[in-house]
Amino acid sequence: MGDLIEEWATRLAEIELSTALPRRWAHTQGVAERATEIRQVLGKNAGLLVAAATLHDVGYAPQLVVTGFHPLDGARFLRDEHGADERLVRLVANHSFALLEAEERGLQGELASEFPLLAEPLLMDALVYCDMTTTPEGGRTSVQDRVAEIISRYGGDSVVGRFIRRAAPEIFGAVGRVEAALAAQPR
Repeated sequence: MGDLIEEWATRLAEIELSTALPRRWAHTQGVAERATEIRQVLGKNAGLLVAAATLHDVGYAPQLVVTGFHPLDGARFLRDEHGADERLVRLVANHSFALLEAEERGLQGELASEFPLLAEPLLMDALVYCDMTTTPEGGRTSVQDRVAEIISRYGGDSVVGRFIRRAAPEIFGAVGRVEAALAAQPR
């Protein structure tokens, strides 16, 4: 897995998001850029991370919405329409602690049974890091500011607001673990 999957992911995400959701496309490009920047901590999984970062929000594309829960809709699209790599699909389905949001939406059973969590914590954490240190416009941000921005945008009492407040300690932990792995890399 490497350049080919990254190129395919970029083409697919651009087709699905760039025209319909330009702001989401900008975020996606920023998340993919973060993934490219940290690829050294993932070794052979670097291409998979970049592909997952590029496709993590594809389920927002209006033509793909079925449940209204973008991790599940995106993962099903990748699996059913494209026969995508199982690990890639599971990363998309479970990005940024989606299981907690699925619980808020009554979709936890579906998500967990169709797309079990990967037993690759650094890979999962790396995708959280990339998503949660990127603004909606694709720029860099701190994880604290990103969580605050999500709560502000959706409202604290919304499904997303409740989820992100519950997930915040896990998100902060994941970002911290990736930052520690990056700091431990030889210069």
